[in-house]
Formats: sequence, structure tokens, C-alpha cells
Amino acid sequence: MWFKEIAYSIILLRKEGYPCVFYGDYYGIEHDGIEPMESLKTLLLLRKDKAYGEQVDYFDDYNIVGFTRLGNEEHNKSGLAVIISDKYDGCKRMYVGTNFAGEKFVDALGHREEEIEIDEEGFGVFQVSGGTASVYVKL
Repeated sequence: MWFKEIAYSIILLRKEGYPCVFYGDYYGIEHDGIEPMESLKTLLLLRKDKAYGEQVDYFDDYNIVGFTRLGNEEHNKSGLAVIISDKYDGCKRMYVGTNFAGEKFVDALGHREEEIEIDEEGFGVFQVSGGTASVYVKL
């Protein structure tokens, strides 16, 4: 189910809502042949460590959307950028904050290999592969 990782990226990393993780997605259900989601533990760690602060949405395209969490002082090294595609490869210029100027971000889910450098205005051009979610965090 290619859509689960996208759904959990939204459910777990956005500011609003009450996140829920299904037992079968976390542990798997052996008698039904359902394997645990490999990336779910990573997404939960990202929620715990990085998903803090103001949220900036980029819902300006039908197929590629994104949002950033700018982090806060209470959670050292917090902040992230999420970009999601339901169709094709693409990119989106998104703001992560001037406090990250000159820093490099990488995709914690491992779908993309490039390092994204944040410019002096606090923006980066984040890449996504078709049909996936990428969650970028400071290297």
C-alpha cells in the first residue's frame, strides 16, 4: 500500500489533529500476511524529535503538496520539511527558517539522496519522487 507512508507523514507530522497508529502497521499481522511498515518507526521518531513549531503549508498543486515545521527553542534541532507526491517527481521551494541558513537537509525516509542547502532567506528547494513522501531534516 504505497499510500500509507504518505498518510502517516500527514497524520504524524502536522501540527493539528490527534495522531493514531494502527497496530497492524506498527507490528504487522502475521496470520494475514501483513508486514510492519518499515518507515513508521522513523516517522514516529521524527514526530518526537523534529515536528515542533509554526507550520507553513504549501498546498498550491494538485499532485505535489508540502508543509514545514519551523522548530522551536524548547526542542533542540527541531524543524522539518515534508513534501508529498501522488503522481510524479517534482520539487517545491519551502521556508524552514533563517536559523537554518547555510545548513543542509536530507530525506530521513531515504527516498531521495541529494542534500538540500538552505539559502540565506531560510528557503530550500525540496525534491520528491513520484508516489512517495520525503521528510527532510537537518543533516
